[in-house]
Amino acid sequence: MSNRRSVLQTAAAAAATLALPTLARAQAAPVRIGYTMSRTGPWTTGAQVSQEPSYLLWAEQQNAAGGLNVKGTKRPIELISSDDRSDMETVVRTYEKLMGSDKVDLVLPPWGSGANFAVAPLANRFGYPFLAPTALSRRLIEMKLPYFFLMLQQPKPMCEALVDMFKANGVKTVAVLYTDELFGLENYSAFKVALQGSGLSMVEDKSFPTGSKDLSPVLRAMKDKNPDAFVGFTYPPDTILASRQSKEIGFNPKFFYTSVGTAFPLYRNVMQAGTEGVLGMGSWNSKTSAGAKAFFDAHVKKFGAAKEPDRWASGAAWASLEILTAAVAKVGLDRKAIRDFVAGGEHDTILGKIKFAGSENVGTPGTVGQWQKGEFEVVWPKARATAPLLPVKPNWA
Repeated sequence: MSNRRSVLQTAAAAAATLALPTLARAQAAPVRIGYTMSRTGPWTTGAQVSQEPSYLLWAEQQNAAGGLNVKGTKRPIELISSDDRSDMETVVRTYEKLMGSDKVDLVLPPWGSGANFAVAPLANRFGYPFLAPTALSRRLIEMKLPYFFLMLQQPKPMCEALVDMFKANGVKTVAVLYTDELFGLENYSAFKVALQGSGLSMVEDKSFPTGSKDLSPVLRAMKDKNPDAFVGFTYPPDTILASRQSKEIGFNPKFFYTSVGTAFPLYRNVMQAGTEGVLGMGSWNSKTSAGAKAFFDAHVKKFGAAKEPDRWASGAAWASLEILTAAVAKVGLDRKAIRDFVAGGEHDTILGKIKFAGSENVGTPGTVGQWQKGEFEVVWPKARATAPLLPVKPNWA
């Protein structure tokens, strides 16, 4: 009898020993996180500066620390990603597969307003929280999708900050150029509303198709009106084109503002000394907070000085991952609980405290940035400024 008991105990111990690696493996099962990103096609510049590097750095940092903290248990992150080729149909089809048949644990958003607009309803239907760092659209807020959160300051606060800065610095006349996509149209509309009652007049306004190769006729017409300020609601290629051609024709108003891409290191690299005094969309730099400096330094260490984070949406991308990390640590991978955590709280990030009203980040105010001596400084509002505004743009260098 004792022999039989001894055999049974030995067998049970052996079975338990065999089960241990399985148990450890089960506990350390990877957290599968899916996304698409533009690695080829026209969206690539923005996607590869503002967004995907942050995803890769985050996963690397979390895994180096033993994995993502899932409600007290460290689990490695497995990124499941693909090139969407800057194609909307590919974006939608891929997210449908990731959330539908692949059933990944979490998803990270794609690049740009248009792609997010296309997949936001899908994410809501499948119940996946989306913290979008590169989407700017009032329409996305008005869709009232409970799983969708926009990290960037939206057109209204951004345009109000810009008009407020113009007013405070004696601007009376402004010329506006805008891309005829959702981004340009919404910002142009918000800017027009912000101008009401400001005492500023719009002396010229023109739209143009994205992908335009020559903006000089429009810029010449604006130069003839001699406005105090130029405002371009532009995407990266348009931002560089408008700046280059303004320099060529000698269009140099006191205030020169362009949008997406202005805060990219690429803009500084292309325009060189001509960047000085150029204004644009931007909400942070390494002086914004200790966390912002740590992120900036880690990014440069991983990707090299030639691939710095931009001073606009890179910060929002990292802040979105900080919020997601905190949510998963608190509530695990229950996506409804993550959604409730994001919607219901105030979150500490490298950009400061962020909170949401519906889909909108109402914690981060509208801001204006400006190139000064090789750094894109936050110059407005003064409470957020990392440097004082240079009130007159020097001549193009």
